[in-house]
Amino acid sequence: MRVTQGAFSFLPDLTDEQIHTQVQYCIDKGWAVSLEYTDDPHPRNTYWEMWGHPMFDNPDAAALLYELNECRKQFGHGYIRVVAFDSTSGWESVRLSFIVNRPSEEPGFRLSRQEVKGRSIQYTTTPYTTDQPEGQRYR
Repeated sequence: MRVTQGAFSFLPDLTDEQIHTQVQYCIDKGWAVSLEYTDDPHPRNTYWEMWGHPMFDNPDAAALLYELNECRKQFGHGYIRVVAFDSTSGWESVRLSFIVNRPSEEPGFRLSRQEVKGRSIQYTTTPYTTDQPEGQRYR
């Protein structure tokens, strides 16, 4: 199962050249770019770990690609995404995010069904990876 979060998630994985082009677009717009990583890509897990500091006033996407390669050395077995933050008054939020690294195997999610009051049914999704301890999920 392929995790589909952020922009470009239904496309094939981006090459480093395509990542550079997208990051340069963000920089040209004046957005701060940063990298985040996780081994729990649940759709409601919006708080991924940040790699380094956000790159404010960064003139070139090559710096982010350097940091991406460093992040891949340590966390290449998990998910890594680029986040572009727009600090313009009125926006002050993430304008773009996309996954730039994913594990070779993505096991997917378990769907749990539970009957609740009034014969209603509740569904919960749980990633199969959370059966393993954090930090050991994609090794």
